[in-house]
Amino acid sequence: MHKKVIFTPTAPKPVGAYSQAVVYNDLLFVSGQISIDPDTDKLEIGDVEKETRIIFSNLKNILQTAGSSLEKVLKVTIYITSMDDYPKVDAIYKANFVEPFPARAIVEVSRLPKNVNVEMDVIAYVN
Repeated sequence: MHKKVIFTPTAPKPVGAYSQAVVYNDLLFVSGQISIDPDTDKLEIGDVEKETRIIFSNLKNILQTAGSSLEKVLKVTIYITSMDDYPKVDAIYKANFVEPFPARAIVEVSRLPKNVNVEMDVIAYVN
């Protein structure tokens, strides 16, 4: 089987040499999402909770376009610029996922694209 590229106008357009997501067999690999509002192409920055909500909206739109959903997410990687923001990000995460939760890694990094505070990517299945 070959890979299939996923694109939706309801999520930010790629700003580099990558796809919003790629399906291979029954797995969906969603590229890292930051807090760009796809309706305005405006970057929302400064409020980690607002950034996280926008990211979840973008993830949901990409997942839906690919025939998946948050319920089918297997693995999440979260990058944050300060572990002090962990409780805020985790609360929004818990509001978007139900048990059993996906596998997850959360990593503090020194800097993210466009100086955002949080970025997430996911692996999900499609059927």
